[in-house]
Amino acid sequence: MFFLLSKLLDFLLSPALWITGLLLAGLLWRKRQLLWAATGLLLFFTNSFLANEALLAWERPPVTLQQLGTGYDAGILLTGITDVHKSPHDRVYLSAGADRLVHTLWLYRAGRIRHIIISGGSGAAFDSVAHTEAADLGTLLRLAGVPSRHILLETRSRNTRENAVFTQELLAQHPEIRRTVLITSAFHMRRAAGCFAKAGLHPAPFPAAYYSVDRRYTPASLLLPSEEPLRLWGVLLHEMAGYVVYKVLGYL
Repeated sequence: MFFLLSKLLDFLLSPALWITGLLLAGLLWRKRQLLWAATGLLLFFTNSFLANEALLAWERPPVTLQQLGTGYDAGILLTGITDVHKSPHDRVYLSAGADRLVHTLWLYRAGRIRHIIISGGSGAAFDSVAHTEAADLGTLLRLAGVPSRHILLETRSRNTRENAVFTQELLAQHPEIRRTVLITSAFHMRRAAGCFAKAGLHPAPFPAAYYSVDRRYTPASLLLPSEEPLRLWGVLLHEMAGYVVYKVLGYL
């Protein structure tokens, strides 16, 4: 139920939905105020500079390899970066956030982590996909040359809280793994780190897959509307709402 509610929240927190709703209401009831409100929201949510500023404020800052240090037993890679709705299902399709996988492999190849724990079950709203995201990403890591003995899979979780709880249960079976690194998207790191801390785990954070870019004061970013900020605001608003919900429920 919680999983389905999160999908519904995705829909309701879409700025495009708000703008469309106001436009339709304004046209239907001939309310000029609603049309002006829709126009204002459209200008705000299509401004690249404002969207980037919001992301810069929310995302956790990058961690350099020097800051991270060495000697970690494992990196914990959170899923949510595959597209399970694309056919044929004889391969793995990566979506936004694929830097999580790439940076995990980078840490492994650089000798910063010795094992990789992949946490994540099925990403489908309904159980129509038999395989899990963790298994799919494990396949990609093996194709990239990571030995199977260095990969641990947690395949039951369907949200961030379960990522933390089930990973804690997995680590209880592997007492040799003590020092860990948490790899997830920068916008998701606040909630993920809080859930892991609540579960009694304190991995070093290694944010990846940034939506923000370095601040730019160009005419295009300051003045020209774009469709991409609409999507970015949707991602950010969903994550902020998720953080509040998790805080209220005591998951953080």
